[in-house]
Parts: sequence; structure tokens; C-alpha cells
Amino acid sequence: MKLSDFDYSLPPFLIAQVPPARRGNSRLMVLDRKKAAWEHRSFAHLPDYLNSGDILVVNDTKVLPARLIGRKESGGKVEVLLVRKHGNASEERHSQEWECLAQGSGRLREKTWVLFEEDVAGEFRGKTPEGLWRLCLIQGKGEDLGISLGKIGYAPLPPYIHRNGDRAMRDLDLERYQTVYAQREGAIAAPTAGLHFTEETLDQIRGKGVGLASLTLHVGMGTFLPVKREEVEKHGLEPEFFDLQPGTAEAINGARKPGGRAFAVGTTVTRALESSADEDGEVRAHQGKTDLFILPGHQFQAVDALVTNFHLPRSTLLMLVSAFAGREFILAAYEEAIKQGYRFYSYGDAMLIL
Repeated sequence: MKLSDFDYSLPPFLIAQVPPARRGNSRLMVLDRKKAAWEHRSFAHLPDYLNSGDILVVNDTKVLPARLIGRKESGGKVEVLLVRKHGNASEERHSQEWECLAQGSGRLREKTWVLFEEDVAGEFRGKTPEGLWRLCLIQGKGEDLGISLGKIGYAPLPPYIHRNGDRAMRDLDLERYQTVYAQREGAIAAPTAGLHFTEETLDQIRGKGVGLASLTLHVGMGTFLPVKREEVEKHGLEPEFFDLQPGTAEAINGARKPGGRAFAVGTTVTRALESSADEDGEVRAHQGKTDLFILPGHQFQAVDALVTNFHLPRSTLLMLVSAFAGREFILAAYEEAIKQGYRFYSYGDAMLIL
């Protein structure tokens, strides 16, 4: 398969820059794979498509406020995206070492110091073999560095959402670029299909006799990396940590064996479930990393329906939904969504694939 097979043209004005005024006030495009047809609904209608005995599986990862904005001692601006922390946070109250992505005005060099708010400073200490900077962060006032980072960090929004360090939007993004069921901190990007859910919607789903189960997959740097190989099979995914507990596995298997359907909320849940399922569709508890790259031709074992957002062209996520619903069907649906003015990407509208 060629990378160009997963391309489409999107008018820039359809890239959502802000979330809807109220969480959950999104549109929902419902795709029926058997009928090769779609319909246009609102996300509030999602519970209509779940039946008693089905199970909804969500990713409870919590997004870190991982984007920092500071200044070099010379005054030049530096933006940092914290990717991976070294050591035990509980033992590092005043200093921490991180691997990060960084860009600034002018070239960054080893031993460059960057000054942030709340008396937090950082020193660049060379690069890793992957090309990430090693950054040592220090709390100059002797206060808890983790608390300080929570005060000064911004939501790690993808680059197509433009903020330019706007403090007025910081609090909104910290709330809305996070699911209502987020529990376990560790992601540097949100599992965006879950951003549409409200407590009211979840209560409606439970009220229909639908099970609700959670797993954790910490979205990592791979979500920012483009596919550069024209032969997509040669692309490799960055491994990401996930944790699927025995209780979740039992709940999923217990729902599916009598004929209930597993609704995966997002591509992260899909990858975790497919990484944990055997060829008979039995989901096994697992804690570790997955680099599963789902392409058309993949035989899905554990996912019966998928709630997802609209994804970037030429991306691994578009390839995954193409594997689930068929490339031609997905691209036709995307063309229809563009005609209908759907909002795309992280803060955009949703799709349900049945």
C-alpha cells in the first residue's frame, strides 16, 4: 500500500480550533459497514446505537500539561514538549530530568539554560539517540516541581491548533483537552474520541444496560510523527505503554460471548484491545507496550464498533479506521463530511462506525 492511498484534501477552515461551547455538542456521522451507508446525527444520539449487553471501552489516560514556554538567558523564546520522564517522581521533588522536543528562536545548544515561570529553570544536556533533548528541570524556590509544572504547563495541543501562548485559552484547553473520565496521568496527547463524552451521556449509556470498562494507554510521541515511507508497511510505530486489567478483560469477554458488542472509544482503545486479543477474540489482561500498526487487511478480533474523530490525511490513524471500515468507504465518508461542513481533528466532530 502507498502513502498516497490515504490522502484527501481538507479546507483549512474545517480544522476545529476550539472545542464546542458545551462538551458533547458535536455532530456524529454514523457509518454502517454492512449497508455501506451513513447518516448524520448529533453526538447526543450515540446511546441510541448501543443495546443492553453491549460494552463501551474507554481510555482513562490523563494528559500531562506537557507544553512549556520559556526564555533563554539571551531572551529568545523556547517551546518545550515534555515526552518522557526519568526516575521516580516521588523522589524528585525539586528537580527532574526529561526527554523532550524543543524549538526556539535561534539554534538550541547543549548547556543552554531556559527560564520558565514559577522560578522553574531548565538546562539542555545533549540529545538522545532518538534525537530528543535531555532537559534537567529545577525548582529554584525549593517548592514542589510537579506542582509548579502544573501551574505553568499548557495542554500539549497538536500543531494544527494555533494558540501562540495565549494565556486566556490555557484554562479552557486544560479542561477540554481532557476526558471527563481521565484518571491515570501519563499522556502527551488526548484520546480525542473521548472528549465528546459527558457524565450525562455515560449515565444514559449505563441506564440502557450497557457495560462501561476502562483501560489505560498513554498516548506518546508517535502521535506527532508523520509517516515518511511511501510504502506504508515499512513505517514503524513508537511503542506506547498500556494497561488492561483482568477486570476489564473479564467484562469485555463476558459481554461479547453472549452476543454483546464491544464499542471501542478511539483508536487507542482499538490498538490496546487488538494487542491483547487472541485469534478466538478472547481478550487477555496485559500490562506493557504495544507498537501494533493496524493497516487494511488486519483481522479485528476484539472490536465490534468504533467511536472516533476525523483524522489527518496520510496518518496512521486514518489507516486504522480504513482497516476497520474499508479504505474506499472511509474516504467516501470523509468527502461527504467535508461537503456537510463537519469539524475535523482533535476538537472536531465524531464518527461512529458500526
